[in-house]
Amino acid sequence: MTTSQKWTAGAIVVAALVLAGIGLYLSFEHVAVFAHERLHFATLGKGQLFAVGVDVGIMVMISVDLLMAWLKRPISWIRYPVWLLTGATVVLNAASGAPRGRAWQLLDYVAAGAHGVVPILFIMVVEVGRDSIDRIVRPDQVERDSIPWIRWILAPVATSRIFRRMRLWGVLSYPEMVRRDQELIAYEQWLRRKYDGDLTDATEDELLPMTMAPYGYTVAQALAMPEQQEREAEKRAEEAERRRLDAETRRELAQKQAEADRAEAQGKLDAVLARVEGETGQARAHARAQVSAAERAAELEKEALETAVIAEAKARTAEAARKEALERQAEAAADMESADLERQAAEKRKEAAEADRVAAAEAQAIETAETAEARQRAAEADRVAAETEKAAAETRRRAAEADRLTAEENERKATADANTQAARKREAETELAAAEARLAAAEVERRAVEIEDAAKLTPRERAVRKVARMILAAGGDTDQVLLADIQRELAVSSTDTASKYRQEAVDLLAGGYRP
Repeated sequence: MTTSQKWTAGAIVVAALVLAGIGLYLSFEHVAVFAHERLHFATLGKGQLFAVGVDVGIMVMISVDLLMAWLKRPISWIRYPVWLLTGATVVLNAASGAPRGRAWQLLDYVAAGAHGVVPILFIMVVEVGRDSIDRIVRPDQVERDSIPWIRWILAPVATSRIFRRMRLWGVLSYPEMVRRDQELIAYEQWLRRKYDGDLTDATEDELLPMTMAPYGYTVAQALAMPEQQEREAEKRAEEAERRRLDAETRRELAQKQAEADRAEAQGKLDAVLARVEGETGQARAHARAQVSAAERAAELEKEALETAVIAEAKARTAEAARKEALERQAEAAADMESADLERQAAEKRKEAAEADRVAAAEAQAIETAETAEARQRAAEADRVAAETEKAAAETRRRAAEADRLTAEENERKATADANTQAARKREAETELAAAEARLAAAEVERRAVEIEDAAKLTPRERAVRKVARMILAAGGDTDQVLLADIQRELAVSSTDTASKYRQEAVDLLAGGYRP
């Protein structure tokens, strides 16, 4: 807007406000007095409050209407309460000027009309302002054409029909409505000429333009309606057929999908059953392997026990040999003492022979030479015999000493063998005890596996229970069961998984689990 336009708009607004003030003043005075005197309000103050309420209500609704039109959010129905209240104000103002106690005269009618002129002018100004604001804020809005007043005067009935059709069916252009009416009149005249003025011979399709004209249809639209309806019916039939085919397709797809889902579910179920059966078979095979290992260990321990018995027998044999060596040593000592006695006897015989030789020498002078020679030979023989006996005694002594040394060596060997056999016996007993413990553990493991099979436990629950049995086998000390042992026994590669198994096993034992 230019500056002059803005000044003009401001002047119009000021004039409208002045007109509103004048109207409110006049209306307030007349309505308040009329309400007190004729409408039985108790006091004039209450009548004034009634007049103020009506005028303020009108102003509030007018302000809201203008504001919403300015915000491009017009409220179409709000003008009707304004018109109603304004009409009530006009009636009250006109009634306040009615004569009292005499008949109505012409001036009385003029006076009653004069009381309602200012409120009507104010409402007209408000409507003009509203339309102006609406045109400014919504310049692209299509406006509805108005019907010329001259047509209302010259053809009120036909014009009312045209107005009705424009309002009911949203025809905004008055020339367009006139063209439609002219086409309808021309078609009706052509149809009368076709049937010689008797429209009863026309078909229903040919009468459609006259039938559908009150509903906003043009002649072309009405004549095209049967074909259009047939096309629409065909489209509906095609659409229904398409929906039916789509429904059948969806049903078949749903059936196929259901079959595929069932097959997939069955496959998953078979896979799960196969996996559970495989894990169960693996657990059973593992248990059987453990039982077989325990039985093999028991057999080995039995063999070790038999070996220990054999070793004990050998130890007893070595002890007997040691005792025999001791006896031989004692015999050798006795032989040595006997050899010493024989040697002493030989020495004494030698001494006796020497004494005999001396005696013989002394008696040599007396004895004859032959006798002396004979005695000499006897003495020499005795000496040789004594020396031979001495040598034999020495030989027997050395033999006895050798037997004694041999006996002592045999005794040491027997003692060493006995110690070795005793150590082997203790080792065999230890291995037997360990084998018995492993056999008992294998038996416990076998019973636990059977119980787990009967309970249909999951592989994880089986693993946790196995770790719990490992902790019990370690005397209940969790630290004695290493994560590496758990990984090896359960064939898992993650230490985190092994740690979780051990923790769950501890919780299971705390809950009272005993295999």
